[in-house]
Amino acid sequence: MADVPAIVGLLRDDPLGADREANDLEPYVAAYHRIDADRSHLLVVVRDDTDAVVGTMQLTLLPGLSRSAATRLQVEGVRVASSARGSGLGAAMFAWAHAWGHEHGASLAQLTTDLSRADAQRFYERMGYVATHAGLKRPLP
Repeated sequence: MADVPAIVGLLRDDPLGADREANDLEPYVAAYHRIDADRSHLLVVVRDDTDAVVGTMQLTLLPGLSRSAATRLQVEGVRVASSARGSGLGAAMFAWAHAWGHEHGASLAQLTTDLSRADAQRFYERMGYVATHAGLKRPLP
């Protein structure tokens, strides 16, 4: 829970997050507790050698009936601090996440990314992700 402010800082540190992430940390702390209590979720935090949080991602195991009852690894909330971009940290995080998913029964990894994030899309393609599906989102009342 002590890492929540640093994680939120990473979420805010881009053009999209700067406008959509809140200043009040209470909802984030409550979400952290829900994530931490559910064994299907893993909130990953990466620290550098000075103990600063420089990366984060949320991993979720999604059991399903399609694809011969495949379990999917959903990757969300991926952020790497601007100071660590280009260092190979993102690739290392994804290699670790894919291994973790495989060890926990996942046979497919999937993620979503905002269409305006061209650099992120190129990175995900280098990680082996292919845009095979159209993703849609809808706010709920």
